[in-house]
Amino acid sequence: MKDNHLKQTKILSRLLSAALLFIGLSAQAAPDRASIGQALDLREHWLPLTRDLMLAPAWTEDGQAFYYQLSVEGGFQFFRQSLQQGRIELAFDHERIAAGLAAASATEVSALQLPFGSFRYRSDEAAIEFYALNAQWRCELGRPVCSQLHSKQRPKAFGVVRDLQVAASTMPVLSPDGRYKAIIQDHNLQVLSSGGQLLLSTDDGHAGNFYDVDSIRWALDSSALVLVRVQPGTARYVTRVLSAPEDQLEPKVIQQLYPKPGDAVDVDQPVLVQLQGKTVIDIPNVLFANPYRIDQLAWQQDSSAFTFRYTERGHQRMRIIRVDAKNAEATALVTEDSPTFVNLWAAFHQPLQQGEQGVVWLSERDGWAHLYRSDRSGKQLQQLTRGNWRVRQVLAVDEVAGQVWFTASGYYPQQDPYFEHLFRIDLDGDNLTALTERNAHHDVVLSPDLQHFIVRYSRVDLPYVAELRRSSDGALVRTLAQADISQLTAAGFRPPQPFVAKGRDGATDIWGLIVKPQNFDPDNTYPVIENIYAGPHDSFVPKSFWPFGFHSGGDKVIGMQALADLGFIVVQIDGMGTANRSKAFHDVAWQDLVDSGFPDRILWHQAAAETFPWYNIEGGIGIYGASAGGQSTVAALLFHPDFYRVGVAYAGCFDNRMDKISWNEQWLGYPVGPQYAASSVVEQAHLLQGQLLIINGEQDSNVDPASTMQLVDALIRADKDFDLLIVPGGEHSVGRSSGPIRYVQRRQFDFFLRHLKQQTTPDWNRAQ
Repeated sequence: MKDNHLKQTKILSRLLSAALLFIGLSAQAAPDRASIGQALDLREHWLPLTRDLMLAPAWTEDGQAFYYQLSVEGGFQFFRQSLQQGRIELAFDHERIAAGLAAASATEVSALQLPFGSFRYRSDEAAIEFYALNAQWRCELGRPVCSQLHSKQRPKAFGVVRDLQVAASTMPVLSPDGRYKAIIQDHNLQVLSSGGQLLLSTDDGHAGNFYDVDSIRWALDSSALVLVRVQPGTARYVTRVLSAPEDQLEPKVIQQLYPKPGDAVDVDQPVLVQLQGKTVIDIPNVLFANPYRIDQLAWQQDSSAFTFRYTERGHQRMRIIRVDAKNAEATALVTEDSPTFVNLWAAFHQPLQQGEQGVVWLSERDGWAHLYRSDRSGKQLQQLTRGNWRVRQVLAVDEVAGQVWFTASGYYPQQDPYFEHLFRIDLDGDNLTALTERNAHHDVVLSPDLQHFIVRYSRVDLPYVAELRRSSDGALVRTLAQADISQLTAAGFRPPQPFVAKGRDGATDIWGLIVKPQNFDPDNTYPVIENIYAGPHDSFVPKSFWPFGFHSGGDKVIGMQALADLGFIVVQIDGMGTANRSKAFHDVAWQDLVDSGFPDRILWHQAAAETFPWYNIEGGIGIYGASAGGQSTVAALLFHPDFYRVGVAYAGCFDNRMDKISWNEQWLGYPVGPQYAASSVVEQAHLLQGQLLIINGEQDSNVDPASTMQLVDALIRADKDFDLLIVPGGEHSVGRSSGPIRYVQRRQFDFFLRHLKQQTTPDWNRAQ
């Protein structure tokens, strides 16, 4: 009886809280067209208001200059600066590039808002190359001429299945000394002299076991080459209908090679070809018998051996294998085993060229990501770094100086554990040197000769400062840029507020950000919306200043600010299962993607509500996310309905068996088993209690759109109410132009206003 009484009391308390929240929110004035439009246009209005904010610095090949993107009045321009004199000039003629790109792409291009954020000089700085408008481009600097670049290699879907509908290259691959050329004819390898004389040819190649021209790697002394012979995997094609093409009335059918979990992958057999003896040797596969992927084929500089990386199916073993060029003997330089997963998203190795050769690699074998070194026999020589912090990026291995340059996070206990800093350490593990220490996140670009580096440091509340520093001791050479956000601040920008609470174990800090409305009143209370992405491949809460993302629907701070300005508190959290902390923190996601860190997230929200009286979670909160975040959004409503009650799910991988092979086998393992069904929100769609809006791009090439429609089917079969928006022509980012993106975001805003704040939104169909 006592238990029943307590249960009834709790239910009445929740109902009362929900009623009070409803009354309070209903009393607030509903946003009108103008205020919603202002929120939708926030990025467009705020983006031009920064000055001297440096983005994407890069060095010229000779290391005598560097270039970068800088915010200026009206947009952005690219500048170039000499290393020694500090002379600053435009990196290229922006009007000329805009004109050339506009003509080649049939798209309007502004010289002050070029649609790319980085580029590389090419052809002795007579041209630049960059990615923009969903393609790779090359533009000449002397005249307004741009052309789209196309890969000469056969596409390889998600890195594991070659698209055999695309013809392989028939171009010869020349040896370094120019004396020989290798080609593939009728699935077989032929090596010819430069004059065309046939030196050797294989005869065992056929359509089901062919030699791959794209894999040919010549030894630097031209004495041998290595390539792979391929047994093709499953040619699974996803078929989509483009229902409203822009160039015709009738729909179009589009097919995409799209291997899914459990499909057979290409099996690559490394083959050594020795020219002197005209021998062709299959490397015995004892060390790589069950491949998910074989990649990163590379010769030693002295041509004595080559190495490659072997990832075993299931992602629980990875090896770096060295093959002797004389006897074809294979040795495992590194074997990484894990009872959960070896994280290929953060993997690094670099073969050494001097002395004992061997390899430097990154491992989580002691529970944190650290650097190790072994010799050519595979014997582990030394753990170079150690401690309760993690190496994030290896920037350079300098064998001449005997040093490794890298960034790491979590090194300073008093700082945010995600802030990256620059370090240097000797190849024998001595002399760990910290070259940055400010309480901020650091982006570093080393000069080609490693004598200088550009560092940009910032926080979400500290605009970027860019500096040129000397590598030997980290001394400041000169300040390059210091962002001015005075106009942005005058326009209403306020930085988000970091907040930390304990996770499910009661000990681990969980970090997140809180974004408040511009007209925030601490005496009011605000409903809360969480922007979720819990993909295990990275961490996602912003740590540096740049808040704008790629478009107004992005998941950067500006997108959260636009939503917050309609009367919400909007937050982002990195729960357990995401990357860049300890191995144990990361392993929470193993074969349990549906966990999504929710036990940590809910505790974080509760801690915030106890700390801030304006943080109102009574009656439930809202949640939205895209891709894996879309899957997590639905999972929140299904499995935590007492806490999350309104969700907007974009482009979700709602059943991981329907999604791409690479991402899902990494975290859920192989073979496909019950763990896949356990993480499927389609299987549990009947549990839906809250309000759900599903949004999907019809032409999503990242996640099979059928995943969305299978969730829709399951909800219909379960007699559940929900909202659905399909964007014709929309990609994984949902929109195909600014119009659909703005429309989609407006629908999200409307949904939260109506269902979380119980407010009536404008009748958008009625003429103004």
